[in-house]
Amino acid sequence: MLWLKHIAISCLVTLTAKPLIYGAIPTAAPSDPMNYDLCVRHALVIDGTGSPGYRANLFIREGRIGDITAPEIVHNATRVIDADGMVVTPGFIDTHAHGNPIRTPFFGNFLAMGVTSLCLGQDGDSPTDPVSWFHSLENLSLGPNISLFIGHGTARNETGVGINPEPSSQQLKAMQQFVREAMKAGCLGLSTGLEYQPGSFAKTNELVALAYPVAKADGVIMSHLRSEDDDAIERALAELLEQGLQSHCPVHVSHLKVTYGRGAGRAERVLQQMETARQKGLRVTADLYPYLASYTGISIIFPSWAKPPFDYAQVVRTRRGELAEYLRVRVLLRNGPQATLLATPPWTGKTLQRVAEQLEKPFEDVLIDEMGPSGAQAAYFVMDAPLQQRFLIDPHVMICSDGSPTMHHPRGHGAFARIIRKYVIEKQILSLEQAIHKMTGLPASTTGLNQLGRGRIAVGCAADLLIFDPKQVKDNATFEQPHKPASGFTWVLVNGQIVIEHGLPTATRSGTVLKRSGS
Repeated sequence: MLWLKHIAISCLVTLTAKPLIYGAIPTAAPSDPMNYDLCVRHALVIDGTGSPGYRANLFIREGRIGDITAPEIVHNATRVIDADGMVVTPGFIDTHAHGNPIRTPFFGNFLAMGVTSLCLGQDGDSPTDPVSWFHSLENLSLGPNISLFIGHGTARNETGVGINPEPSSQQLKAMQQFVREAMKAGCLGLSTGLEYQPGSFAKTNELVALAYPVAKADGVIMSHLRSEDDDAIERALAELLEQGLQSHCPVHVSHLKVTYGRGAGRAERVLQQMETARQKGLRVTADLYPYLASYTGISIIFPSWAKPPFDYAQVVRTRRGELAEYLRVRVLLRNGPQATLLATPPWTGKTLQRVAEQLEKPFEDVLIDEMGPSGAQAAYFVMDAPLQQRFLIDPHVMICSDGSPTMHHPRGHGAFARIIRKYVIEKQILSLEQAIHKMTGLPASTTGLNQLGRGRIAVGCAADLLIFDPKQVKDNATFEQPHKPASGFTWVLVNGQIVIEHGLPTATRSGTVLKRSGS
């Protein structure tokens, strides 16, 4: 294979195309001497496509990869990083993240675990005016790059639909226009949170109607399914697949799991359901975080008839026995009160069982009297390791954190590092190339960020890069100490600028707003 001057790989080629180079790069005549801002020398390049790594020098100019050469070919560069003994990969892309960049623009927890691009606006909840929101971010010094999904629940609220299960045709058109304008503003797609209000009131015909403007703009539907429970997951997934098949819009399952399901075989049935839809021509993907505990509001345990628009106080007065029985059964199905770890004062760090013991009352009465459906956040240990591991190795499943800078769950500080430490180095169920693809190239092609030069290493692509020794990567956050940053990512570059150097954050803030291509 000939060594070409600029390694003729366009970063805009889709990731389904066969890469033009892999393995060791042959020696050939040097490129014409040029001046670059930065050279990364002696690198083992893992480019994000899933192909084997190769040895090369990377040259960066004006935030982009300007050249990739054989190790012995060197251009002039203002600064040189010696990556001998380390790998160089694209920066990780978090397809499902939370947080407010206006309040915490640096997002140091994400950068510390190698995430250089975040997808916000998840679970149906997003800023109401993407144009103004994007503009406000452009005036900030961002740590990582920020992109946005428009929220389905936000569309309902902003058009006056709210919790109405039967929006009028005029209201439905208003929601479609709201989504259409958001896509024009640069959103990557539509997010739904069908297990939460107001999204839970939507019917399938509404979801299909809102998918059409997303499909027309080449976006993606990213969905928190209506239920992740073992006895409802197939029905919930079928609704999303129907939404995609009718509208011809790609669909994506957020934080894929089967709550209190058991075994790899259970995962196989869900994966087969997704594969059947692919055979019909639908693009179906999913993400997950590598922990066996979820995290959300305590309302997830309560029945719909104890939440708005119903009067909770009246429900307690008139249906207390029924509510207590529902909560008791629900919690026991979710591995019992000892499997619910509370994250809201004054109970932070205590299980529901421990709080019940301290208050000397049944846990269902604690839920009814002390918390109510809006009174707490918690982590729920409701997932099965073999089942989730089967999801993890599927080629259509990528990695997310579903985390934030403040969430009382280790996933916000450790998810991506945990993939390398636990599943590549220790368990060896993923090769490093596979893991990197799940955190870079695959999410980039799923969200459309590959069209903005993200998610792979190639000439012309953005220089969002990580330089690290995989054996040194560690997720330090625990459920007891969930805010401990990950370690081991020696260098982190965002748009060609060094934001972490020798494992420590610099003063540089070089993130940018990533808008959908063509917006």
